[in-house]
Amino acid sequence: MGRMAWPLHEYMKILQSEKFTMSEARLNLFSFSGKIRILHLTWFAFFLTFVVWLGLGPMMPFIKESLGLTDQQAKVLLILNVAMTIPARIVVGMLVDIYGPRILFSSILILGGVISILFAWADSYETLALLRFLSGFIGAGFVVGIRMIGEWFPARQTGIAQGIYAGWGNFGSAGAAITLPVIAANFGGNDGWRWAFTFASLVAIAYGIFYYTAVRNTPKGSTYFKPKKSGAMEVTSGGDLLLYIFMNIPLYLALALLTWKLSPAKMGLIGWAASDAIYGVLAIIFLVQSWKVWHMNAHVLKEPVPELHRYKFKQVAILDWAYLVTFGTELAVVSMLAMFYVDWFGIPKVTAALLAGVYPFLNLFARPSGGWLSDRIGRKLTLIIVFAGITGSFLALGLVDKSWPVWMVVAMTIVGGIFSKAGSGAVYAMVPLIQRRMTGQIAGMAGAFGNVGAVMFLTVNSLIDYDQFFLFIGAVAGFVFLLILAFLEEPERAMAEVMPDGTVQMIEVK
Repeated sequence: MGRMAWPLHEYMKILQSEKFTMSEARLNLFSFSGKIRILHLTWFAFFLTFVVWLGLGPMMPFIKESLGLTDQQAKVLLILNVAMTIPARIVVGMLVDIYGPRILFSSILILGGVISILFAWADSYETLALLRFLSGFIGAGFVVGIRMIGEWFPARQTGIAQGIYAGWGNFGSAGAAITLPVIAANFGGNDGWRWAFTFASLVAIAYGIFYYTAVRNTPKGSTYFKPKKSGAMEVTSGGDLLLYIFMNIPLYLALALLTWKLSPAKMGLIGWAASDAIYGVLAIIFLVQSWKVWHMNAHVLKEPVPELHRYKFKQVAILDWAYLVTFGTELAVVSMLAMFYVDWFGIPKVTAALLAGVYPFLNLFARPSGGWLSDRIGRKLTLIIVFAGITGSFLALGLVDKSWPVWMVVAMTIVGGIFSKAGSGAVYAMVPLIQRRMTGQIAGMAGAFGNVGAVMFLTVNSLIDYDQFFLFIGAVAGFVFLLILAFLEEPERAMAEVMPDGTVQMIEVK
């Protein structure tokens, strides 16, 4: 947002805003009422989406052995698992801003559970691949909760609240790594992995029904601000309009990269005609979306947006790239870590899955810590610190070879995981402070970039050795570190939103 002078009477309006009259300095997480109840119900909804979605990584050794998959077939399933989440997070971000998080989260849990059960009982690789691709939309549930928590918590608590929501919800991948392999190893014999996925999916469906009956979109008496227009994000300057169009390109490149991986040039899972058709469809959709963005926002070139209502899209762009590294790294590493331990160090499958589960386990404290630190010392400074840590730790992991003791490798992945997960918490400590009515869309775009990072990193993982994979992550993190250092700005004092009756409400963001 642009800089502006704040007269005393305007600042008093901020302090007296209905959404920020709460005086609690700390969160009482042992409470189960009001906003804390919403926090607990929502992080657990997110937790279940990750159990169903990211359970594929720790279960892959079982699936691979049961179905006789090749290494490349297994790696392609891991890439497919995160591909659909790219467009899904964009679409769900728009839908949640229009319809609210209550209906969206419930729908994702129920539909995602049904698709996961169908995947569990598929009997051909082609069907497995299709259903795993469709399952990627489950990962869009994360975006829904960002808007829900942003509605219920004030700016001075949003970092820690979003960190707890995302960190404890992300623990679903660790929960899957701890529980699903145990179920698969002890029940159902060769079909144990099928029963494990089915059980997790039934729990998600039941909770989706419960969540719809148990929550509301906003605190009583609060306004749920919606975008003025739908179909694309609003921008407030000509430069931001061009930057927005440019920032959509990596989303399509990631899907094109996946298509190349599946084409006869690599896997041969789809034919040349199908791959060329997909490239063409992606190009057409990009052009249509670019036209939509231009159509919605071209007015800013003729009629400048008042300073009070402006925000800087470069803030969104930098957070997108930051989340590409932090969450993209998390998805990629949690997906390949069990196979890394088995392939390089010969560890038994269940042991490898449990050791890999240590990495997402860090979400319990690391991601909330990133949000908490952002609330205390500032959003930009926190991101600078964590990205320095991500860069250094993954460059160090790039030195690993097969002669290293396993405990040392696990310890180094823990260090890298702490920094990357704290970085995710720091990114989403800032996302709700850009523009309230578009929180879902901003969160969706950043979340989609997280999956772009996952597709990119997992594709690189399928082409090179594990040590080079870690080096690549470190190099990308170093580039984003420089972007944050040079261009990211701390949020201003407040954002302006227009009430349904036309009056302006000032919402505190600092």
